[in-house]
Amino acid sequence: MLEVNWGIIGCGNVTEVKSGPAFGKIKGSRVVAVMRRDASKAQDYAVRHNVSHWYDNADDLINDPGINAVYIATPPSSHAEYAIRAMEKGKVAYVEKPMASNYTDCLRMCEVSRSTRQPLFVAYYRRFLPYFINIKEILSAGLLGDLLYAKIDFHIEPRPEDYNASALPWRVIPEIAGGGYFYDLASHQLDLLEWFFGKPLSASGKHYNKRKLYQAEDLVFGTIEYESGIAVNAQWCFAAGNKEHTDVIRIFGTLGTLEFSTFDFTPIRISTSTLNEEYLPANPENIQYWFIKNMIEELQGNSSVMGNGESAMRTNRIMDIILGKIQS
Repeated sequence: MLEVNWGIIGCGNVTEVKSGPAFGKIKGSRVVAVMRRDASKAQDYAVRHNVSHWYDNADDLINDPGINAVYIATPPSSHAEYAIRAMEKGKVAYVEKPMASNYTDCLRMCEVSRSTRQPLFVAYYRRFLPYFINIKEILSAGLLGDLLYAKIDFHIEPRPEDYNASALPWRVIPEIAGGGYFYDLASHQLDLLEWFFGKPLSASGKHYNKRKLYQAEDLVFGTIEYESGIAVNAQWCFAAGNKEHTDVIRIFGTLGTLEFSTFDFTPIRISTSTLNEEYLPANPENIQYWFIKNMIEELQGNSSVMGNGESAMRTNRIMDIILGKIQS
């Protein structure tokens, strides 16, 4: 695949800066069409981003013969539907995270990817950011000694829009998002932990709805064990008060501790008997750039590439176990 011609389904906020512009910054890649159900918004996006075609129907975009790859930036409940249609039409599928609104849909997506031999990518782009590559390098170098365990502490206040019961954001509507903010945010963290520690072997958890602002969970506790022997204990609170804000992951080893954030990009701190340092690598302008660049180069150089759908599916499985949607 020398020229990757993209169609974007769901050209909303995430595509304005985080992802959309990156497709045109890589040699042999361009966006040729976009789609939104609101035709005026689709046209507006196309005009502002110099995209030649726009649609208000997803099938019209998927069937466009000038497109060989489809980026699906809709809410999770429609990821499986659009990705499967694209792959069955012989086109690469790239979906936003989380991969789908439930593990069952992820299984379907991976099966279609295997049967059609069409690559399936999921936007877990943090693995390709210099910030997290630095963390991976610290772990691989053994600077913490033998790894013991890790902890996730994530606490944020409800967002202003969470109080509007008549117009809640889709991210807290389980039938659309799969869960609440846990599904939206923890998915990035769990993907990183698999990269650091290997495949997850087991998980357990409890979840609560403390504020009752919406139907989804707003307090989650989880424990995950990984094939490397590391156990991770995590707590996610989306109902915190008093302007509380905590975004910290700590990894403990026999020689010291590593501390970093997932979303705040605070300085990476390593503390051992011989090291006490901070690092803060810079992010690209379009935060998905390095992931998209790697994806396109794989497509252009290796016809057998299948994407990261299998690992993304495991992240959905862990989330569904923690929320009690499936059994471990």
